[in-house]
Amino acid sequence: MCIVIKACKQNKESVLQKVRSGKLDSAALSISSIVDEIILSMHTNGVLRCLSSGIQDLRADNTTIPYELVWASAIAAKMKVRTSLTDIPYAITDHRTLAELGYTLIETEGKLGAGLMREGSLRALLGKYDAQSLFNGYNQVVQNYILPQLDIIPNIHILDCTDLEVNLRNENYERSGIATSKRGGTARGYKLSTIRGLTGDTGLIEDIRFGPLNKHDLALSEEMLKTSPVLKPGDILVNDRGFISRPILNYLKNKRKVDTYVPLRKDMDAYKYAVDISQKSSNWFPHPNQNRKNQCITFVPHIGPCWQSACPSYDVDLNSCVVWDKENNEYFVFATTDTSKSAKDILKIYELRPEIEEDYRQLKDFWKIEDFKSTKLNMIAFHIVCVLFGYLFFQIYTMLPEGEKLAGKSLPIALKTYDAKPQNFVVLYADYEFGVITLLDMMKLYSACGQIVKEKIEKIAKFKKIIIINTAGVSSMYANDGGVIMAV
Repeated sequence: MCIVIKACKQNKESVLQKVRSGKLDSAALSISSIVDEIILSMHTNGVLRCLSSGIQDLRADNTTIPYELVWASAIAAKMKVRTSLTDIPYAITDHRTLAELGYTLIETEGKLGAGLMREGSLRALLGKYDAQSLFNGYNQVVQNYILPQLDIIPNIHILDCTDLEVNLRNENYERSGIATSKRGGTARGYKLSTIRGLTGDTGLIEDIRFGPLNKHDLALSEEMLKTSPVLKPGDILVNDRGFISRPILNYLKNKRKVDTYVPLRKDMDAYKYAVDISQKSSNWFPHPNQNRKNQCITFVPHIGPCWQSACPSYDVDLNSCVVWDKENNEYFVFATTDTSKSAKDILKIYELRPEIEEDYRQLKDFWKIEDFKSTKLNMIAFHIVCVLFGYLFFQIYTMLPEGEKLAGKSLPIALKTYDAKPQNFVVLYADYEFGVITLLDMMKLYSACGQIVKEKIEKIAKFKKIIIINTAGVSSMYANDGGVIMAV
């Protein structure tokens, strides 16, 4: 069977006039989805528009599908855990969602079985982008458009890296590296470095860098630390041991006016000095975290001279919090360049860092960020960027009034608990236009139409007539094939 696809533009009043005149090509009822709700929320709050503003559209000038809709479909696919490129044209199928985005398609059968766009067109488009331009595009969209659009200005940031492993035996993964896996043994893959900004109880990935697996965490992140616009004077940066560097710590404090919090390694002189002083002073206080009742803390200031760079005169001072685990008789030292903080303050800020590890766990376990369907680097980059945008959209959604009910929850939990229901909207198609009306408006429209138009509406929408009797007399109701009832 030959199915004809029509591209339609939104024009509600024109469509209503055509329906009254007897012209109606198709009708569809809207079924809710948590992902559709998030995409619609991003559209309403101007976030989708940021995508087309920050990433150059390299398609021909005569294209009809809005560029932000291409990205919205790709991101929605990742949110629905559909990792293949072939899934993207089918990621958004709800008629109202498409209608609200200002564009939709219909078939002669009134379905979206052929998808919004062809897979071949997507591959051709992605072939025009290299991996770096896609990663740069993510950073530009987030930093220059989305965060300003929503007036979000994080001042506490967490830096970390995660490994993205692929098949060790497959040498075709472009620019992949081989290194020792954190889980043991040898691994092939890539490394992703991220800066996560905290805003309220939510974290947003603000800046990213990407490289081969064998590149050291600090080497991959150094340029980002020195130049990222998300780090502003007065901000706080929390690191882990993989980013211990006296020159970087000095640079952030002296040049960028950013204070760093970092744990010290046991083989460092500054660590040994801090532990020695803490043992001699014996001025211990209970750990502020009630779950760590077997641990005590103490404050040891001015440990900077024990950790010198090649230019000691350039070194900034450091204060530290020493944690004593009495059960295992172990010591942990956390240092900061902010010499105004107490031991409790230092610990409280550093304990924010595990949040980014939870980000990585979700990105791998649920979002399938490592599930690459291609060995080409630009396709890998596109997958990663779409996953990160999807994760960002969900985090933003939980901060907005319409999504605050999901605050503190993950998307997997939201998907499990979401109750998909038919929505109070009907989408009408006539010629190359469509309009979204409520069921109440549909009832009024149906009642005002002549018999010929009524029959056409019934045929197109595939309504089955039901007669009911109520106190007002006899009413006609119609239930479509999906079981949704419309009264008229």
